[in-house]
Amino acid sequence: MKKLLLGLFVGAVGIAMADPKALAQQKGCFACHDVNVKKVGPAFKDVAAKGKNIEHLVSSIKKGSSGQWGPIPMPPQNVSDEEAKKLAEWINSLK
Repeated sequence: MKKLLLGLFVGAVGIAMADPKALAQQKGCFACHDVNVKKVGPAFKDVAAKGKNIEHLVSSIKKGSSGQWGPIPMPPQNVSDEEAKKLAEWINSLK
């Protein structure tokens, strides 16, 4: 049973890494962001339109940010370097 559950978990993580939108959903990004509409944080398309490089976005995801989109800060997110890069690349692709 443990092997089955572990296999399902590993499979879900693999699918999320292959699909950045699924990864964003898994990591809770959509609690504050949407692709097209501002919520608590900016829409991902607005972030992409700002034209920041991948390294800047990775840093903002991993370390958090404040003052870039208004008074509400984004706290650091619990993601790996690989996950942050995948998310940043996906966000930038929404231009």
